[in-house]
Amino acid sequence: MSNIVLILRPQPGADESAARARALGLDPVVAPLFTVRPLAWEAPNPADFDAVMMTSANAARFGGDALTPFTDLPCYPVGEATAAMACKTGFRDIRTGPGDGAALIGMMAAAGVGTVFHPCGVDRQELDPAGLRILETPVYAAEPIARLSPRAKSSLDKGALVLLHSPRAASLFSQLRGTERARIRLAAISAAAAAEAGNGWRSISIAALPRDQALLELAAKLCQTAPE
Repeated sequence: MSNIVLILRPQPGADESAARARALGLDPVVAPLFTVRPLAWEAPNPADFDAVMMTSANAARFGGDALTPFTDLPCYPVGEATAAMACKTGFRDIRTGPGDGAALIGMMAAAGVGTVFHPCGVDRQELDPAGLRILETPVYAAEPIARLSPRAKSSLDKGALVLLHSPRAASLFSQLRGTERARIRLAAISAAAAAEAGNGWRSISIAALPRDQALLELAAKLCQTAPE
């Protein structure tokens, strides 16, 4: 039984996942599907907003100095990794959400937040604002690769478990594999990511929480218990 896991998320998150995977006894292969780059962007007036919303650590990582005027506002990040990057960027009032972007919106609504600044990627999941006024401003772009690397293909030939960290990654991996999927096992970070992967795989499992650590713990379980 293989304990190889194929990590497709962009850097530097891919290396962070690889380190966690090794700590769980897994053999990680890093082969990102996307290259992330910052965008030039014009910041709105921070006085027009009640809070900042971050659904990816890349927003803080690539937002640049233009985020500095917003650091006095409450920041609502999804997950501990995004919260840590927001803290590193200079945000002081950080209120980490318990789940995904939808849960974060619910959390802000319950706190009485009305107007939200959302630095984000060019490609992002559409979210129901649930009555909030949310300004989405792309501050980074994640550009897809054209084909799987030889390293990724080699790991698949050895029975690697594929980790899907986002719906977009799931969709792209599905396109790149085409119909060559019957022997491949997938582990998805969320139901949305699993749905984007489509059908025809050997198996698809979903992490208990939309977190990298939860996904890796699922991978460790699958690699230990999956039949040959």
